Amino acid sequence: MKAFVTGGTGFIGSHLTDRLISENISVSCLIRSKEKWLTGKKITKIPGSLMDFQSLQDGMKDADIVYHIAGIVKAPTQDEFDRANVEATENVLRMAMKCEVPKLVIFSSLAACGPSFKQPVNEEDPLMPVTMYGKSKKRMEEMVHRVVNDSISVTIIRPPAVYGPREDQIFSVFQMASWKLFPIIGDGHSTEVSLVHVNDLVDGVLLTARETKPGVETYFISSEERYTWEQIRQATERVFGHKLYALKIKPGFVKKAGTIIEYAASLIGQYPVVNREKALELGMQWTCSVEKAKKQLGFRQKKGLAEGLSETIDWYKRHDWL
Repeated sequence: MKAFVTGGTGFIGSHLTDRLISENISVSCLIRSKEKWLTGKKITKIPGSLMDFQSLQDGMKDADIVYHIAGIVKAPTQDEFDRANVEATENVLRMAMKCEVPKLVIFSSLAACGPSFKQPVNEEDPLMPVTMYGKSKKRMEEMVHRVVNDSISVTIIRPPAVYGPREDQIFSVFQMASWKLFPIIGDGHSTEVSLVHVNDLVDGVLLTARETKPGVETYFISSEERYTWEQIRQATERVFGHKLYALKIKPGFVKKAGTIIEYAASLIGQYPVVNREKALELGMQWTCSVEKAKKQLGFRQKKGLAEGLSETIDWYKRHDWL
């Protein structure tokens, strides 16, 4: 079996690539510049980008499945998000159909749906994104439904926040925890979040690869449990073995801080991880239902919060991130 992976140099993509290799699947990965987590791995390297049709064609030659994970999560304009997450995905989809690849798995996000309120969102709920990133993922999903034909089976994966070894954005929370501080937006009890450990996410992704029915199917792959930030703080405290002092921040202050940080970064020509869009997300509830994946795929969460955090933080320590 042959698989072509975009985004294999990143956090999620590298874990998926590792799993494919371990299952003796021949893997080709699109590599734009640095190999990062793929250095020394048993893969076929396809130099190029998502805008390079020849590279995409080379990668998809004789492929049985394409995993499209590449995209961007931060950008200053909607146009940049749409180019990277919508236009590039259309390139992948059209090339997969041209190359007669039977299966394509595409990564979207819970952000495409928008925040949850009284209950977790599910696959039947309307898409109501609140950020530019979320809007680009919504437009991407709409494009997929519009363009796909009966020659290919397409699965759209919507994960919530993903954590685990190699993750470098949620990592900042654990970095603060090493200083005995744990930031919490609001009171820590009234807002819940869905999370998924990267290993569980990869399990779910591989389950969807078995589906061969033509057309488009969408799944949330997430933890079965949902957590308050206070639960996450307590679990993190147990892993570190020292008390973590809750640094409670009012949602309104987060929004102001995001604006200030974004403006300050713009003065030196950068776009920060903490920005107005991210600040907007942090004050909301983000939960999703995994019932469809459980019923149709047989998906089950294997990593509990305590085990997942312990494994993640141990990896950060062993690699001198903490």
